[in-house]
Amino acid sequence: MPTLDCARARSQPCPTSEFALRILFAGTPDAAVPSLRAVLDSAHEVVAVLSRPDAPAGRGRKLTASPVAALARSSGLTVLTPDSVSAPAFLAELTALDLEAAAVVGYGKLLPQPVLDAPMHGWINLHFSLLPAWRGAAPVQAAIRAGDELTGATTFRLAAGMDTGPVYGVVTETVRPADTTGQLLGRLAESGARLLVATLDGIADGSLQPRPQPAEGVSLAPKVTPESARIDWAAPALAIDRQIRSLSPEPGAWTDSPWGRLVLGPVHRTEVAGLAPGELRVERRRVLVGTGSDAVQLGDLTAPGKRAMPAADWARGARPDAGTVLGGRTP
Repeated sequence: MPTLDCARARSQPCPTSEFALRILFAGTPDAAVPSLRAVLDSAHEVVAVLSRPDAPAGRGRKLTASPVAALARSSGLTVLTPDSVSAPAFLAELTALDLEAAAVVGYGKLLPQPVLDAPMHGWINLHFSLLPAWRGAAPVQAAIRAGDELTGATTFRLAAGMDTGPVYGVVTETVRPADTTGQLLGRLAESGARLLVATLDGIADGSLQPRPQPAEGVSLAPKVTPESARIDWAAPALAIDRQIRSLSPEPGAWTDSPWGRLVLGPVHRTEVAGLAPGELRVERRRVLVGTGSDAVQLGDLTAPGKRAMPAADWARGARPDAGTVLGGRTP
């Protein structure tokens, strides 16, 4: 049977089924919330939700539930937050739920084989790329940084490898020239939620079978590290623009400076030449930085201990000297 192609799911729901499954929903971040809402609104029965344990957040470091756990609790659902998904007690709890399937969107932990085998139809993962492209923890960031013009979301059955399982369906999404990860992920979270429900419907009524991923076109999207978020001002302006957008709004691309680490929001490319890589030029209404090609105009930036502000406002307070260089270099 062919895989499900819900490319039109951006504007119209995929077909729904009269059949229903007993489901565990697993997820943690904001991007998983539309999927949980969509499954709750479907014919399927969510018997419990699995999410990461509450974690300190905010300036007060108060223990806070994940976005998925918060929605689940407000909906009256049982929420499981085990410290270890490999513990025998968790597997016993999972088995007792008598699950037919588990839907997972950004849960954040690798699941051992006994856990993967517990539901009758396994674990159906919504991944925000067109697999086998961008397997890994940061597919949307990788797509923007690479300059992809088309991306999407994929539903597939979890297997032991990293995002290697057979595919149920896909939805496509154009990457817009000024997209940040936040903007692109927001659109994918909505269309992907509809794809996930359509996949569960197809599994429930027996109309959908997964297909192995192709061997060609594999690319990896590892977790973003602080070093990979550091800006190399000797890179071309196009690469710096993509890097910064790929890390906006979180965790933010950064650069060393005489004022400490500056976290930068999206920049604008210009045709201004003559600035050395990292060299600042403060004008009346804009702040420019040299790159390996033409300069870029800074947008918002966040200085240590400060809130995000327009670069021109920051410069009026910081008063950088002519020839100041970001990134630890000298002009």
